[in-house]
Amino acid sequence: MKRIFLVAATLVTLQATAQKKDGKFTLQGDLSKISDTASWVYLSYSVDGENKKDSALPQKGKYSFSGQLNEPVLANIWISHPAGTDGKIKPPSYRRDMTGVYLQPGKLKAHSVDSFSNITLTGSKAHDEFTKLNEQAKAFDGRLKDLYKSYGEARTKKDQAEMDKIEAQIDAVNDEMKDKVYATYVKANPSSPMAVYALKTYAGWDIDVAKVEPLFNLLSEQSKNTFSGKSIGEMIDIAKKTAVGSYAMEFTQNDTLGKPVALSSFKGKYLLIDFWASWCGPCRAENPNVVKAFQRYKEKGFQILGVSLDRPGAQDKWVKAIHDDNLTWTHVSDLQYWKNAVALQYGIKAIPQNLLLDPQGKIIGKNLRGEDLEKKLAALLN
Repeated sequence: MKRIFLVAATLVTLQATAQKKDGKFTLQGDLSKISDTASWVYLSYSVDGENKKDSALPQKGKYSFSGQLNEPVLANIWISHPAGTDGKIKPPSYRRDMTGVYLQPGKLKAHSVDSFSNITLTGSKAHDEFTKLNEQAKAFDGRLKDLYKSYGEARTKKDQAEMDKIEAQIDAVNDEMKDKVYATYVKANPSSPMAVYALKTYAGWDIDVAKVEPLFNLLSEQSKNTFSGKSIGEMIDIAKKTAVGSYAMEFTQNDTLGKPVALSSFKGKYLLIDFWASWCGPCRAENPNVVKAFQRYKEKGFQILGVSLDRPGAQDKWVKAIHDDNLTWTHVSDLQYWKNAVALQYGIKAIPQNLLLDPQGKIIGKNLRGEDLEKKLAALLN
């Protein structure tokens, strides 16, 4: 029997909060109940896409922050420890020293209960809703923990078939969680500012337009017009342009020698646009599969164009990874990390990702990994 998760709404209060004209928030924190000593407290969040970071020196177990917001935002807050009598600094622990809080305009108070990360936040109705969503998502933790344990055992045995089976089960549980928690919240609370957060979590990095757009259309105009709401709208538009059946958008970017390479120069070939980076572990782990497919089908009309999201100044690392992994195809990058112009144009929020184009430039496959890429190419080229 399926459990249906419903979230109580506090729409009037949340809307009133979001409409505060000055947008100012103050956060007063209390560390008096925890045994750990904090040398500094740090706060990071984003306002209209601009990252903000602040720090506070605790005084007698108290700290404070203030700033301006245009909408409720998820923030990270964490501490660093002073050096002990032996001169050593306690290493940071994610579970103990860091947590997320949902900020909104107004006077907020944070109390760390038994560790810094165990925070209670008052004055933010957005955080109350955020906490409820997290609690409902935790109902799936047990099933996911067991699956991840089984996946680790299969990986140790190098049992690829079992790994693929468990990975599909993990995806199914995550999809169930997103439907029952986040989609349900959006449907029940479309006017809540937290509906934007819930929708973004539901959408993930690879947007299914058929599922996400109807939920986006439920949002209030006020929510759609926030920076976060507009961002989701833009992601949906890009997802439509990069859906299977669409024609890939033209772009030009420089190769490793600084020479411009246009996507249209590959017309007439089956082409894999492969988004990756030298610093990306999963990308490097996937590269042998891509190499195998390229070696098998390059004489039959298959080509690859690698688009790297390497960091500024990392030309040497990028080129070294190409040589080390034997990636003997064309590579381009502007070395702008996540602001790579092609990645932004194609809405890339996570890597590795890829798009398979037919000889006319139409997208005929997405995110083909492992044996899936070879199977697709076999069907097309053999």
